[in-house]
Amino acid sequence: MSDQLTLPVSGREIPAGYVEDAKGRFVTEASIRPVQQLEDQMVRKVLGYAVELHNQIQRFKGHVFADTGSYMSLAEEEYGATKRGAKGRGNVTFMTFDGLMKVQIAVADRLSFGPELQVARALFDECISDWTEDARDELRTLVDQAFQADKEGQVSRDAVFRLLRLEFDDARWKRGQEAIRDSIRVIGSKSYARFYIRNDQADGWRAVPIDLAAV
Repeated sequence: MSDQLTLPVSGREIPAGYVEDAKGRFVTEASIRPVQQLEDQMVRKVLGYAVELHNQIQRFKGHVFADTGSYMSLAEEEYGATKRGAKGRGNVTFMTFDGLMKVQIAVADRLSFGPELQVARALFDECISDWTEDARDELRTLVDQAFQADKEGQVSRDAVFRLLRLEFDDARWKRGQEAIRDSIRVIGSKSYARFYIRNDQADGWRAVPIDLAAV
């Protein structure tokens, strides 16, 4: 798989008795303090485990979506449904016959916002400037949070959508909300798998936390 990781190895031939430092220079092993050698060994050991675990989870992710996808294909075939593929199936839950284990597959849209978002901000700013002093501070905080970009230049989707849930009897506010809706662009989707177990049918579900979305 293309997402499988390997530990970095120098592409140069290192002379016997030397090691490569962080600037790419060859230094003698004898010149390295024992505590630095221990740190180097510890980091290599920990990263070895981390890379191995990442690759194992990556392979597991492939198996999860392959197995659930195969089951859905069989189910569609049994009922004579048109096969839609993974992207067209949306959210689905699979459960063991005894009801003690379940797997949930969720498909979430990846969104971005177009230039209409800045129009929305201008309309909201007009509202806040004209409304009573009591409403300004709280609303200003909400609006600033919604339009504050992170270091990648992205705004918080949740914070923007929070403004859509606020109702005010002002035509400018409503136009601003409409501008937000018009700004939404679906740029792709991402599939998630979640796992749950319980010891008894009367128990609540306990999540088995594995972050497949990150690999």
